[in-house]
Order: sequence, then structure tokens, then C-alpha cells
Amino acid sequence: MLLNCDIGESYGAWTMGLDDQVMPYVDQANIACGFHAGDPLVMYKTVELALKHKVTLGAHPAYPDLQGFGRRSMVCSPDEVQAMVLYQVGALGQIAAAQGGQLSYVKPHGALYNDMMRNESLLRAILRALSQSPGKLALMAMTTADNQPLKALCAEYKVELLLEAFADRAYDEQGYLVPRSAPGAVHHDSDTILRQVLAISRGESLQAINGKPLFLEANTLCVHGDNPESVAAVRAIREALDEQARDEQTI
Repeated sequence: MLLNCDIGESYGAWTMGLDDQVMPYVDQANIACGFHAGDPLVMYKTVELALKHKVTLGAHPAYPDLQGFGRRSMVCSPDEVQAMVLYQVGALGQIAAAQGGQLSYVKPHGALYNDMMRNESLLRAILRALSQSPGKLALMAMTTADNQPLKALCAEYKVELLLEAFADRAYDEQGYLVPRSAPGAVHHDSDTILRQVLAISRGESLQAINGKPLFLEANTLCVHGDNPESVAAVRAIREALDEQARDEQTI
């Protein structure tokens, strides 16, 4: 099971996240591309840091919403979404290439990520952008209880799919994230987070917010590194997954 982290979200004189502390523990870096966070210099330095730690590079494009950190839905046509994804991926891809790196995947950010999961026309626009980009780019998208429609669309555009689950979020019975405004939407207890991580990595069922069992297929887990507590949690998750892998090898 891979760990991914949204990263490179500082901007100008403002610092966000503990990128240098969390990078050694993750496998995939979802790097902001300047529309919701990040700027050219931050993008360059984040790529440099990821390459230093041999972390896979991913683009984290968003709606053009610096003020709202990309968390507000915008009324954009599919053509606009396609173009803005191409624009952001192209910028980060060139910065990566300048340092001898290469992008491997794209994970849309915030509202664009959520909208793509609910709106097929936006998802198709993003898949078109990926299929038109130089090099082969996978799509990282949210796993749910039924991934067949998502898999079928990715196959149609010949785009590899990386299914993502969340270590610290509660799910409803359809496999969608419980809104942050709802009670119990975010797990803060480290034991609860680790139990969820290990259940997903073992292919075991979780307990949805209503108490029903939920199975989530996943290739990668999203973790956060925006404060010392979250970095400690990522380190604990990494250690637990590594220990599980060692145990499996001895069986």
C-alpha cells in the first residue's frame, strides 16, 4: 500500500505544511500547481525535495481559486477544465523535467476532485487532458463501494487508475467521504486511524458511519503533513505498513 500526500502548498511569503518532515515517509507527492496553492519557486523546490527522497511525482491541479484554497466549486465548462488541467500539468511537468524528473500521475485537488467524482462530463474532460499530455499519466481518484463506472471510463481513455482511500476520514455506506461538517467525519484518534489503514491495506472491510460494513479497493492512502501531530501520524502509519509487509514476507 502506497502513501500519498498533498504537498507544495506554500505560496510567496506564506508557508503551509511541513513538507521537509513528511516527505521521507511517503511514496507519492501530489504537488500543487499554482491555481489553489504553490508558485513556480515552491513547485521547483518541492520537486527537488521529492526527487531527493525518491518520491514519485504527481500533479495536483485545481480550480483557479487561491483565496478559497481550491475548496469552492466553480462553474467551469468541460473545455475550460480540460485546458486548465493541461496548463497546470504542463507547468509542473516542465519544472520536473528541468531537474531530471517526470510526472507519473495527476490527482485533482479539493472541489475539482469532488466535482469530478459526481460529474461525468468533468471527469471526461480531465481524462482527455491526461490522454493528451506528453508521457503516460495515471489518474488518482477516490475509491468508493462501486468503482466499475470509474474503471470503465479510464479504460475508454486508456488512462491508468490509482484508487485512493483516506486514512483519517469516515465513509458513508456508498463509500463516499462523510462531509467535514458532520460529527465523526474526521478521525483524530491514532489507534482508529491505524486500524482503518491496516484494514484497507489487508483488503478487509471497514465500518461505515452508519455501522454497516464497507469494502474499499485501494492502491494508495492519502495522509497529511500540515502540523507536527499529522507528521507523527504519517510516521506511525509508515511503520505499521512496513511491519505488516515484513510479517507477510515471513509467512
